[in-house]
Amino acid sequence: MKQQVSPKPLTTAHVEQLAQQFDMPDLTLPFWGYRKKMPMHRIVRLEGEGNYTLFHFVDGSQLMVSLTLKKMESRLSSKVFVRPHKKNIINLLYLQDIHPDRQQLTVSLVNGDRVEVSRRKASRFIKQVRGFQQELLALHEDAEPVPMLA
Repeated sequence: MKQQVSPKPLTTAHVEQLAQQFDMPDLTLPFWGYRKKMPMHRIVRLEGEGNYTLFHFVDGSQLMVSLTLKKMESRLSSKVFVRPHKKNIINLLYLQDIHPDRQQLTVSLVNGDRVEVSRRKASRFIKQVRGFQQELLALHEDAEPVPMLA
């Protein structure tokens, strides 16, 4: 049974507005001998690969940096970014669907990526998603209601 998290993908303007409300500054990342500023709200997910982190952006581009996922997790906004699995951190602004299954809980992101949620982190992940949805509702009380997870 698939659960819809948001009724439709957020527009770029809406994501940028939410980024300001959630206080999501730019990240400064090491990149080929210099530092590069990247807008945090454009990150869809981060994927850990050993001592490197691969960033997946909303425009489809990717960037690999020589920092661990654990180091990156401490630099990200904990209100918006969650770690459903030891290899991934996702941005809840781009969460599309949650796919519960007897064996494995997975989530779909707006860019088409599908990420597994570890069994140990599943209940905490669902609580984080619900908390995020409550915060969105509080920010936009007069806007369209966001469907909640059962």
